[in-house]
Amino acid sequence: MKKKKEILLVEPKRSVVYHTAYPPLGLLKIAAFHQNMRDKVNFVQGKVDIGLNPDIIYITSLFTYAWEPVHDLIEFYINRYKKARVMVGGIYATLCFEHIQEKFGDRVKIHKGLLDKVENIMPDYSMVPDWDASIIFSSRGCVRRCKFCSVPILEPEFHAHRSIKKFVYPGHKRIIFWDNNFLASPYREDILDELEELNLTVDFNQGLDARYIDEKVALRIKKLRMPLLRLAYDSSAIRDPLKRAIEILKSVGISGRDILVYSLFNFMDDPESFLEKIRDLMEWEVVCYPMRYTPLKPIPKNSYVALGWTAEQIDMLQKARRVIGIGGAFPPYLGLKKKIFSAKNFEEAFSLRPATRVN
Repeated sequence: MKKKKEILLVEPKRSVVYHTAYPPLGLLKIAAFHQNMRDKVNFVQGKVDIGLNPDIIYITSLFTYAWEPVHDLIEFYINRYKKARVMVGGIYATLCFEHIQEKFGDRVKIHKGLLDKVENIMPDYSMVPDWDASIIFSSRGCVRRCKFCSVPILEPEFHAHRSIKKFVYPGHKRIIFWDNNFLASPYREDILDELEELNLTVDFNQGLDARYIDEKVALRIKKLRMPLLRLAYDSSAIRDPLKRAIEILKSVGISGRDILVYSLFNFMDDPESFLEKIRDLMEWEVVCYPMRYTPLKPIPKNSYVALGWTAEQIDMLQKARRVIGIGGAFPPYLGLKKKIFSAKNFEEAFSLRPATRVN
């Protein structure tokens, strides 16, 4: 009889640096795989002595700026469990594997990209009992090759599933899609049919590609239980297709206040061109969510300042998001629109009134 293995799944402890609102999907799939093999699986966050002797330790990673918590875990577990095979995967491990190798050499095994043997397995959500949403990739990869994006490295080939039903966990009330470009799928109609049938709340979390939105697509989207529709305004090249998509979505009855547009900044732009994007979105009566570009290398969070920007300008924008925005976003409220459109430049648009001194 095959000996059962002891498996330890490790996610860095949540912090300001290692922050995510979602469970570690890859680890949950690995958990399901090993349980199907009748192995014993433990899942922990941070540095934990489980009192066992694991055969394999899987450590996940998130964004490249959140590498220090990952290194801290690797150091702890390779020293605590010297006989265990330690494997590190995830976004940072894939994009910056040499950064791990320089530190730890052959003491750890680095997995780059997707883990094929678990890709099509239902995640074991029992590991996160308070979580109530099925996270689904109905497709992997993207047909676009945007310069700022890590997807061509993480998921170089575009392929899609015809059905997502088998990935919906019993009892879950929501479906969250992590597709990089859902509307590019040749099976989008099949999946939209399934979503209507399932009648669960839907979130296309990574956003939909405005270039694929026509009246037919908009009408299909309108039928879904989708509180928020996400699009993106990455560069001036997308302006006209985005404007047209917003007009179509609103024409079928989707409120502009329910359309959130990710707006890239600190990349190949400057503050004034970013201000013009904000003005476009305010004029189109949709919600703007600024997204700060960070290079795909291990540098401190929020430390990168692109050519054309200054640290002071970025700080000004970030403070404005907290003070005059809502949840980090700029809704098209009358007072905010007035401030944005009357401003002579970026600094005036996002400057905040000094606090009134009380004697």
